[in-house]
Amino acid sequence: MPVIPADLTVQGGRLTATELGQRLLSGQTLVADSAEQRLQVVGVLESYGAVLDAYSTNLIFQAERQFLNPFPLLKYLDGDPSPARIWRNLRHDRINYEYAEYCMKTMLWHGTGGLDGYLDSTDFAAGCAGIIAAKLRRDPLLALLHPLFPGFLPEQIRAAATTHALGQFWRVMSDLFLALAVEEREGRIGTMAAVVDYIRQGLVQAAAAPITYAVELGGQRHWVLPPEAGLSFLMDVAVPYVEAVFLRGTPFFGTVSFNAQAQQIAPDQARFAYGALYADPLPTMGAGIPPSLLMHDMARHLPETLHSWYDQHGRGEGDIHVNICRSFQKAMFCVTEAAIQGTMPHGLACSEASQQAANQAYASAWAERLAVARTDCLTESHWVRPNPALA
Repeated sequence: MPVIPADLTVQGGRLTATELGQRLLSGQTLVADSAEQRLQVVGVLESYGAVLDAYSTNLIFQAERQFLNPFPLLKYLDGDPSPARIWRNLRHDRINYEYAEYCMKTMLWHGTGGLDGYLDSTDFAAGCAGIIAAKLRRDPLLALLHPLFPGFLPEQIRAAATTHALGQFWRVMSDLFLALAVEEREGRIGTMAAVVDYIRQGLVQAAAAPITYAVELGGQRHWVLPPEAGLSFLMDVAVPYVEAVFLRGTPFFGTVSFNAQAQQIAPDQARFAYGALYADPLPTMGAGIPPSLLMHDMARHLPETLHSWYDQHGRGEGDIHVNICRSFQKAMFCVTEAAIQGTMPHGLACSEASQQAANQAYASAWAERLAVARTDCLTESHWVRPNPALA
C-alpha cells in the first residue's frame, strides 16, 4: 500500500481568492515547487511545444493557402497531397489539427481584446470589401453566392485573420516552450519560480512584436491585418487567447447535459468558466472532446523522462492521457501566472502606494476568477499512486 503524503489533505483544498492574490503579489508561484511538479510542467510544455509547432504551421498554411476556399478538403496536409500523406491521414496517423481550430473558433466567438476590436472596425470592413472584389473576379461560385449571403465572406475573412494571428502566437510559444526544456535539462532552471520567470521573460520580449497578415490574389498582395492596425503579440493576441481558451472556453458536447432554459449556461459570455483552468480531466478521453485531441497529440511527443514517470504512476499507459491532462493544467497555470506578471501595472518591487494599490487591484481581479478554477492542481493534490503492477 503506497504511503500518501502527510500534507496531502492540507494541500488538496482549493486556494481562496485572498491566498491567490497574495501569491501573485509576493512572487510566490501558484504551482507548488517540487522536483516532480517541475518534471511534469517542463516535460508537458516540451511536448506541447512540439505539438504547437505543427499547429502553428498548419494554421498559417490554412490562412494563406486555403484562403476563402469553400471546400478545403486538403487543409490538414500542409500542402503535401502525396499518396503516403493522404493514407496516413485516412488512418489518423497525424496531428489533430481540429483542436487548433477549436481554439481559433473559441477566440473568434468570445471576441476579446485588440484583435477583435480591429475586426469590428471600418478599416477592416473596407479591406474586406477590396479582398472580396478581387476574389469574386476569379471565383464564379463565390461571385454567385456573395449577393445571396453578403455576410458570409466577411465572416470567413474574420476567421482567417484569427487563424493566422493564433498561428503567429503559437509560433512564439512553441519556440519558448522548447527552449525552456533545453534550459531545464542543462541545469539553468531549477525552481518553479524560474520556470514562470522564463515564460514571463519570453512573453515580455515578444510583447511588442507586430501581428500582421496579408494574402495574395491574382498576383496582388492584400492586407487583412495591416501594419497600420498596430496589433501586437501580447495585448492583442496572447491575453485574448488566455481569456478565451484558459478561462472562458465552451461546454464540451457529449460530456454533460446542460439546460439553457434553467440558466445552467450563463447567458453572458463573460461569465463562461469552461476553459482549460476550470475543466475536470475526463477519463473517457473521447474523440469528440477537444482537450482529448490535444492529449493524444502530446502523448506522441512526450520526453522520455516524463513518459517513464507516467509509467511508474497510476495505471501506466492505461491512464496516460488523463495524467497528461493533469500535468497540462498545472503548466497552464504557470503560463497564466507568467502572463499576469508580464501585464502587471507596475513591478512587484515598486514602493509607491499608488502603484502598489494598482497592483493589488489587478492581482485581486485575477485571483477572484482563478479562485473557482482547478486550484487543487497547484500543489501535490494531483499526487498519483505508484503503479501497483510495479510495486
